[in-house]
Amino acid sequence: MAAESNTPAELPRAKTDWLPLVLIPALALLALPFVGSPSTWVTLTVAGLAMGMMIFLMASGLTLVFGLMDIINFGHGVFISLGAYATLLVLGPLAGWAQADSLGLNLALLLLCILAAMLVTGLVGAVFERVIVRPVYGSHLKQILVTMGGLIVTEQLIHAIWGASPIPIPLPQSLRGAFVFGDIVMERYRVVAVVIGIAVFLGMELLLNRTRIGLLIRAGVENPEMVEALGYRIRRLFVSVFIAGSALAGLGGVMWAFYRQTLTAGMGMEVMVLVFIVIIIGGLGSITGCFVGSLLVALVANYVGFIEPKLALISNILVMALVLIWRPQGLFPVARR
Repeated sequence: MAAESNTPAELPRAKTDWLPLVLIPALALLALPFVGSPSTWVTLTVAGLAMGMMIFLMASGLTLVFGLMDIINFGHGVFISLGAYATLLVLGPLAGWAQADSLGLNLALLLLCILAAMLVTGLVGAVFERVIVRPVYGSHLKQILVTMGGLIVTEQLIHAIWGASPIPIPLPQSLRGAFVFGDIVMERYRVVAVVIGIAVFLGMELLLNRTRIGLLIRAGVENPEMVEALGYRIRRLFVSVFIAGSALAGLGGVMWAFYRQTLTAGMGMEVMVLVFIVIIIGGLGSITGCFVGSLLVALVANYVGFIEPKLALISNILVMALVLIWRPQGLFPVARR
């Protein structure tokens, strides 16, 4: 008689919904005649893709926590800020690497900043979950209140450690400037942001859909009692998800910091409205939805800002409203609580 498996049965996979994926190329092609110049259109598109990747990096951790764990973490923005400030731990002793005219040293510096930020925000996320979030599991109103309190306390700690004044940080030498191809201009740092964003997206998709840990997370979302009955500690698994979400926010904070080239304690909260819009558009808990939603929001903002600047401020709200009219649960809903 065959031994029973200790892993949950493979969850049924839904057929890939290709329609939302067509939105990005369709939007880009629709904008071309309104922009007019093909070279300007390419420049706007690359810039929009880079901004979308940075938004995705900042939002991906929250969509995991919000959608899969059913936790409303209004303190997510402070992890973005904390990740940005964590770059100073690397830039201080390795300032010479930033000034060196060496692509290898500059990319190594960026990688070390990312690792330091993810480590710091992951550790703080573990404390945040244990002290602030764990006592209010299952109560959304209390989660909103206590995570906002945690946000305020952590922001004040940032002020106490690094001061309240804005801190300038320079881009590494090789990431400054732009690639120029005729009339097409692509900033080097934006190209790097696109590469990192795609790599993180593919890694998260692989982890959640092709590994045992991803299977357990998806099974725990669908039926936590069943996973517990098989001997797995679902609470510990979800704590790991929260820590991973905090670390991803730190990664997004690093990319956002080098883009702004100025650090402030409130820089994470400045993008939180945009982050929530992206999560709602994509569907709670969906990494693919978060990815597509980020690109959609960023491209629309870029195109509309060029064609009709007065409408740029409300373009994101209009996109969200249109998507929710079409699909009230978002483009790729996962969590249906």
